[in-house]
Amino acid sequence: MSDAEGVVTSKGQLVIPAKLRRKLHIGKGTRVRFAPIQGGIAIYPQREYDIERFKGIFADARFPPDLERDPDREF
Repeated sequence: MSDAEGVVTSKGQLVIPAKLRRKLHIGKGTRVRFAPIQGGIAIYPQREYDIERFKGIFADARFPPDLERDPDREF
């Protein structure tokens, strides 16, 4: 796919071209993540299964003492 252009509004909103929205399955309400890259910005649609959402979810969890653990793993 060739380069596509979007427009940033006065409110800072970005219009993503329809071809890209269809190709990447970005619909109304899809959350996106912005990441700085050399010379620009990368935009990634976030999926329900995006593992980054769960980072640290068990940080304060207290696991039962009888929980079986793999010998090579730490909690």
